[in-house]
Amino acid sequence: MGNVNKKYGFFYEYLLNFEKIITNDGGKMKKISDSTIRRMSKYYRSLEQLIDRGVETVSSDTLAEMDGITSAQVRKDLSFFGTFGKRGFGYNTKSLKKQIENILGLYRTWNVAIVGAGNIGRALTDYAEFKKQGFIIRLIMDRDPSKIGQQVHGLTVKDFNDVKELIKEEQIDIAIIAVPAENAQAVADKLVEAGVKAILNFAPRSLKVPPDVMVKYENMAVEMEALSYFLSNKR
Repeated sequence: MGNVNKKYGFFYEYLLNFEKIITNDGGKMKKISDSTIRRMSKYYRSLEQLIDRGVETVSSDTLAEMDGITSAQVRKDLSFFGTFGKRGFGYNTKSLKKQIENILGLYRTWNVAIVGAGNIGRALTDYAEFKKQGFIIRLIMDRDPSKIGQQVHGLTVKDFNDVKELIKEEQIDIAIIAVPAENAQAVADKLVEAGVKAILNFAPRSLKVPPDVMVKYENMAVEMEALSYFLSNKR
């Protein structure tokens, strides 16, 4: 599975991108946009690269160049969460990485369940970046009797019919749906009933969930269509 990281690395940020709500100076709750949180996760990975190269201080210009945006956008994004760095001196890479880590909730571990023991589900159990960032795959489930009981990268495929008990037993925080589109809504319904509040959906369809449940979508076909549009309209 050496190429799993390259194949699925683009969606890793989705597990970081659950909308954040913070309190502003007036005491009111302020919602941070999804696009801001996505950029924060990009800054986090850029800082990891800089630290690995031994860089101790970084400017907003450098971060902006690494992530393909403007330095003003970098400063604006960071300003939502407080004051970072010193004017004229930039940001300490390790300190800023730690602060973003806290903002994104990466100071703790999150238990993850995968529903669907097909090709995508199996590949995700071997995705090394998850464990590195604190997302621990605790459970993989399926309804197919031929798959139940199989070993997948150290995990035993469990019967999805027991989802409520399994979610409680493994204290699951996040669930990944990797089943065919026609089964996705029924799977989501069962996960919600079991108490899951955060779902990453690989099935190519929208899901209906209660307002207190966050769903993120990863549809590779849609991304390919966007690239197709770009190439078709390139002048």
